Amino acid sequence: MARKSRKPKSARKAAAAPRGPVHWLAGAIRRARRLLGRALLVALLVAVAWVGLYRFVPPPGGIYMLQEWRRIGSIERDWVPMSRIAPVMARSVIAAEDANFCLHWGFDMAEIRRVIDTGGTRGASTLSQQTAKNVFLWHGRTWVRKALESVFTLKMEALWPKRRILEVYLNVAEFDDGVFGVEAAARHYFNTTAADLTPTQAARLAVVLPSPKTRDAANPTQFLRNRTAAVMDGAATIARDGRADCIGG
Repeated sequence: MARKSRKPKSARKAAAAPRGPVHWLAGAIRRARRLLGRALLVALLVAVAWVGLYRFVPPPGGIYMLQEWRRIGSIERDWVPMSRIAPVMARSVIAAEDANFCLHWGFDMAEIRRVIDTGGTRGASTLSQQTAKNVFLWHGRTWVRKALESVFTLKMEALWPKRRILEVYLNVAEFDDGVFGVEAAARHYFNTTAADLTPTQAARLAVVLPSPKTRDAANPTQFLRNRTAAVMDGAATIARDGRADCIGG
């Protein structure tokens, strides 16, 4: 049998030689895509581990809390478990900030549609979203932060029970300038503990949350008094209709 002729070495080298700038650019793009994919996978795994850790470990704070500490020089904050927070406080915050907290998966689509239909820009942020922002991110109205907030919200909803989400929220929320968490707020405003808050005190704390630097739970305006009455009624309502069942009623 006749042997196939082999190409000279010079011809083989010419065939294996680079094809020019286009070929180099295509290879660079492929390498960049592989590196980007690996970086995204690492970031995803780190985020999952971070969120998973805080299901069991109290978060030390957040970027905003650190910024306030640097600005003021000190902050008030004492972590307390949900067992040491008056149940009416938990219900009051749900009634004031996110009435469907136990029913949604991190995003209240009905509330989002309502805000869009009325032309509003605020009011649809759930307690889950606020917790993600306060614990993992910074404050600010940018698309990057909102996108990251959505990612962390979904991870929290997947890895934490609702009761844990609310427990963390109540311990990191700002209630006055430099006052973070319901235990510090109860002491700051009413010289009591989170466990001993009355329905009125709990509702007053809940109504300062949208604007803690300008609202005073100890000396409420008439608007805040009216809002307090509405929150007290809402807290009683969600206790009856089951919308507080996910936190133990």
